[in-house]
Amino acid sequence: MSMNQKITEDELKFTESRDITKVLFGVGIVALIVSFVGYFLNHEAFFLSYLVSYVFFASIALGALFFIMSQYLTRATWSLALLRIPETISANLAIWAIFLIPVLLGLSTMYEWTQSVSTVGAHSELLAHKRRFLNIPFFIIRQIIYFAVWGYLGWRLYRSSIEMDRTGDWGLNTLMRQTSGPGMFLFAITTAFAGFDWLMTLDFSWYSTIFGVYFFAMSLQAIYAVLILAVIYFWKKGYLNNIIKKAHLYDLGEQLLGFTVFYAYIAFSQFLLIYYANSPEETHWFINRLTGGYQYLGYFYMAFRIAIPFFVLLNKDPKSKPKIVGTVAGLIVFSHLVELYWIVMPTLYTDSVHFTWLIIPCLIGLGCIFTGFFFYRFGKERMVPINAPRLQESLRNHENVNSVQ
Repeated sequence: MSMNQKITEDELKFTESRDITKVLFGVGIVALIVSFVGYFLNHEAFFLSYLVSYVFFASIALGALFFIMSQYLTRATWSLALLRIPETISANLAIWAIFLIPVLLGLSTMYEWTQSVSTVGAHSELLAHKRRFLNIPFFIIRQIIYFAVWGYLGWRLYRSSIEMDRTGDWGLNTLMRQTSGPGMFLFAITTAFAGFDWLMTLDFSWYSTIFGVYFFAMSLQAIYAVLILAVIYFWKKGYLNNIIKKAHLYDLGEQLLGFTVFYAYIAFSQFLLIYYANSPEETHWFINRLTGGYQYLGYFYMAFRIAIPFFVLLNKDPKSKPKIVGTVAGLIVFSHLVELYWIVMPTLYTDSVHFTWLIIPCLIGLGCIFTGFFFYRFGKERMVPINAPRLQESLRNHENVNSVQ
């Protein structure tokens, strides 16, 4: 084994994946059945709840894909010990495309642009102008393109990493960098347009040229929070204690702080430009989300996604303390969900904020399926890319920091 000899083969395998996977798939299927029953009670609330839940997990997987490609392109060493976690998450993007089907079935319910031009009233001329882009066949074609790109990139990078584990061929590392270069370009385009399609076109009369970057920033901040929670979870289970150290957690905390600032900058820039221009065709989107009780959801995610993480992580010590940085990461992940709810739900409940119970089974169902696929694949291979170039360097750079017990 081309690793530090104190690390045994048993420490590289997640032996609990089979039992966890069975439970997660079982709970997920039951929850999805409950949510589908809710379709007959309120099909509009069902589709929008499903959309919120679907985009929530899809954005995490997309963030993982970006994380991997950025690490290969920059030849980063600090992240090598934990790279298998985001590799496994993004490897399931092709499978996640299957769960987009309910969204496609609900297009005519959720998206007003699917209706005929004559039925949209004052916006009929605008819809006619956008019809070449906003039509169901082209929408479906775009989704196929998105997931073909994401699925290929996620699977190619994952399989190459696994193959390098087995063969020790460092040429595969070069191949992964070569894949990540054009892959990053394709990722940027497809992710931006996915944000347009899934979220922005819920109100086809509104647009923001920065919305694609806004969706990307949300996803990127979320994945760093998820990685922190994943590392802490495996530590508590007794795994990776001799491999992923407190210094790795500190590095994740630093990155989370940086991308919290990046997200805040993008989100505020979008709001400020629209606020300053004060054009009715632009401001109505924010007005609908800052009145009727929706403003409290906005205040919530701004506090727990921006303000509190910034001031906590600005200090050095909290970033290496699992309880503190884990709590911050959990708040960010939950705030990510709240923000997506804040974006989507005013489409249906325009007058005042409304909580629909269907969000719970949709979230639990898709969440268990998403996590189940992760543990199923994660348990089949080693938890660390053992033959990655400079892995020894990554471990040596952090070996002066005691592992978390």
